[in-house]
Amino acid sequence: MVDREETLRALREAMSLSPNNVVLRKHCASLLLEMGRLDEAEQEFKAALALEPQNVEIKIGLARVCHLQGKRSVAIVILEDLVNKNDALPEARLFLARLQLDEGDVEGAIHHYKTGVEADPEVRDADLEEQLGLYREGDANVIDGRVPAHDAGREPSDIEPLLEKPLISFAEVGGMEDLKEEIRVKIIHPLEHPEVYAAYGKTIGGGILLYGPPGCGKTYLARATAGEVSARFLAIGLNDVLDMWLGNSERNLHELFEVARNNRPCVLFFDEVDALGARRSDMRQSGARQLINQFLAELDGVQASNEGVLILAATNAPWHLDSAFRRPGRFDRVLFVPPPDATARAAILEVMLREKPTVDIDLQLIARKAPEFSGADLKALVDLAVEVKLKEAIRKGIPEPIRTNDLKNALKRLKSTTKEWFATARNYALYSNQGGIYDDILHYLKLR
Repeated sequence: MVDREETLRALREAMSLSPNNVVLRKHCASLLLEMGRLDEAEQEFKAALALEPQNVEIKIGLARVCHLQGKRSVAIVILEDLVNKNDALPEARLFLARLQLDEGDVEGAIHHYKTGVEADPEVRDADLEEQLGLYREGDANVIDGRVPAHDAGREPSDIEPLLEKPLISFAEVGGMEDLKEEIRVKIIHPLEHPEVYAAYGKTIGGGILLYGPPGCGKTYLARATAGEVSARFLAIGLNDVLDMWLGNSERNLHELFEVARNNRPCVLFFDEVDALGARRSDMRQSGARQLINQFLAELDGVQASNEGVLILAATNAPWHLDSAFRRPGRFDRVLFVPPPDATARAAILEVMLREKPTVDIDLQLIARKAPEFSGADLKALVDLAVEVKLKEAIRKGIPEPIRTNDLKNALKRLKSTTKEWFATARNYALYSNQGGIYDDILHYLKLR
């Protein structure tokens, strides 16, 4: 340890004379990492990266420090940005594979492990192969001890899409005024003034991608959009599309679009769209890539016109969506759906408490004390307060109304579920924000 301290002191003296020497800073950061001085190592790696932003070894070093500090999502973002480039080192892919396995993304881990080993067989890791279930004699398709669905031998099933006619409209959506206006311009105004749009050669239809933390009303907003224009609503989930038999998933997707085309105007809503449109570069199987190609073809209206088909999609992880989906003519409007602000939170609470016994509730006070709470968090708050009052009513034999203090006490037992999402989103916005797609996140977090 004495020798290391002396080496560190010598390095720092050298850096004081040559502060822009990347090699010295990288050596210093690596030494600090070996010594377990992680905070100092992080600062030195960042300083080196500022001097040489494209240095792969420095990025890997920073990812290792972040991982050891428990900042796994930061490490994953840095490594994902690396492996998306052609000059990624095989060790970066193996490191990413280990982190993805820890996160439960087995298929992604297998893809990056195999790619790394193909580039350099010397990096093979027997323990990691065992955990991934790779290269086992007699069964090369075992993944993490499980057999993929396409090998399970189940019968294909028919899809039965359910068309709705929503009764809610934008009046029932608390807040989100900017989002509503964007949707009005893109979807509602073309339906209300078709002659104006026709005069400019503008078709009625198109796509909007809604993204943001879970529980903030993306699905509710999509359903309200259909109700606003008295259109049919078709909500699509993974089980409506995916099929283990080759070609059936593409057929299912085509049939769903056909249902929407035959019931115009129709809002076609894809929830968790990143599961259907993940980045093709991360795909292990050609069948998955074919499904994405089919999805893109349907959005383009290659075989049939999408005039009058209004396509909305929602995702909590837009960074996993293939960039081809954001091309003009597809999901060309990407809208950030943040947690409701204080005014919207008060409006949401008012709706949730409308049919419950209440007295003297200060909604504005509760809304102010619940920053970053999503709509789902607010529902959990009300449910918790109601449960406490129910227990009291059973014990006393007299039901009492909900008061401000009941909500304040319930609030002490809850935390916002959006904080975890913003921790991950912040990393993508800072480190992987090509084209400024995540600028809205930076503005929301007041980082820009």
